[in-house]
Amino acid sequence: MKTRTQRTRQILALAAATGVLLAAAGCSGGLGSDDGGGTDQSGTIKLGMLAPFSGSESAFGEYMQNGAQLAIDEINADGGIDGRKLELQVEDDACDATAAVSAANKLVTEGVVASVGGYCSGATLPTLPIFDEAGIPMVIPAANSNELVKQGLPGVFLINGTGTQQAAAAVAYAEKSGMKSVAVIDDATAYSADLAASFVTQATEAGLSVSFEATVTPGENDYAAVATQLASEKPELVYWTGYYQEGGLIVRQATDAGYAGAFLVGDGSVDAKFAEIAGDGYTDNVLGTFTQTPDMIEGADAWIADYEKLAGAAPGPYSTQSYDAVRVIAQAIEDAGSTDFDEVVAALEGLKDFDTFAGPLTFTKDHTLSGGGFVIVGIDPASGAFILEDDLQD
Repeated sequence: MKTRTQRTRQILALAAATGVLLAAAGCSGGLGSDDGGGTDQSGTIKLGMLAPFSGSESAFGEYMQNGAQLAIDEINADGGIDGRKLELQVEDDACDATAAVSAANKLVTEGVVASVGGYCSGATLPTLPIFDEAGIPMVIPAANSNELVKQGLPGVFLINGTGTQQAAAAVAYAEKSGMKSVAVIDDATAYSADLAASFVTQATEAGLSVSFEATVTPGENDYAAVATQLASEKPELVYWTGYYQEGGLIVRQATDAGYAGAFLVGDGSVDAKFAEIAGDGYTDNVLGTFTQTPDMIEGADAWIADYEKLAGAAPGPYSTQSYDAVRVIAQAIEDAGSTDFDEVVAALEGLKDFDTFAGPLTFTKDHTLSGGGFVIVGIDPASGAFILEDDLQD
């Protein structure tokens, strides 16, 4: 069985095998080109977004695209950046590493000067060297594996809290609730494995007993083995760090097997579809670690109305982060007075207390947020939507 580190290296190696260098050597576009952006400093400024628009996570792609487009519309209505309009170029990565590599190369050829996408960490990781070689900075709104910044690439910035920060919120909730025994289940993807590893490390350091760790295969329908183990071991809290498709099934099957403890799910499972998959009566003991959605944020009513006018539907997870990703990169380009890679990166590093939905943003030396902003959310039994349960401030 591959270790989590080996799996991550395999994901990164895929990028090189699929033609990373071709993007840099044989494609026009990106910073330093004259194709709609770059150092020409005229014409439309193209921003690229990779997100899932097909597959089991497709709902998040729509949320992200609409949030980003709302920010672009607002900036353009206010005159753009030095008179230049912004344009969003969207490609489907399907939360799949191979698809993401192809989509990233396409964005490079389309002449984007910055990337404001990235939902699944496993799909985002192999795109890092592609954008880096092409001189395209990345402000990643959703993907948050620690591996994204461990590469040390200068143009990679996260505006979602890291796996370490999310795991800290999970441990804080367990401690606050007086729980002593915990278990963790991941799905072997880069995001899920990273979050699970961070949780185990921090839970152990906090003196909690980790009853067991398990890894399941995504896309299956039968998780009886892990359900039976949960019912047998009886940990007080189970942390599921994968996505909602499998998470909903695991909760249902574990409950049917006799497990009566609490479930905590990571932000990849925080969507109303979780309750739909689990079924009625199976989510009373389910909570999640997440950053606040618009409906949880005081004073966001006007923003929600603007989003609904644009999208024809209510905003969902990562719509605000994608909105802020556009605003952050736009501010950096404006501050730099250029779309040159080095100048934009320097401007991003120089942002100080920039106003975002998650609070004032100042990047750390690792290009992450100084605070993760994670809270505990629960499920509304009437709608299945996740709602604020505990802001962990007490």
